[in-house]
Amino acid sequence: MMYRLVADIAMVVHFAFLAYLAVGGFLAWRWRRTIGLHLAVVAWGVLSVAGVDCPLTHVEDWGRRNAGQVGLPPSGFIDHYIEGVIYPEEHTNLARLGVAVLVLFSYVGYVLRRQ
Repeated sequence: MMYRLVADIAMVVHFAFLAYLAVGGFLAWRWRRTIGLHLAVVAWGVLSVAGVDCPLTHVEDWGRRNAGQVGLPPSGFIDHYIEGVIYPEEHTNLARLGVAVLVLFSYVGYVLRRQ
């Protein structure tokens, strides 16, 4: 029971992290001090696209396997929960570009609102 709870919490935190990655720059329009946190989240997102393993993926996989469930595939969290579910796998680069444009737009707005 406890292992499954750890896995489920890791999954929820992962989704929250991805949502914050996409819209956190807009939140910084209102709460300016959060821009540093968002920059760190974006940096981690870029690193994960470049191939760095995410510790949340390992935590969730560990929890699922110890709970007697099937763990995450080697391809990871996004491939398991998002690609092929929310958008087709062949549109991965388009989805990444969309998030990048969203982040850049939010940063432009952040800078313009600061002036």
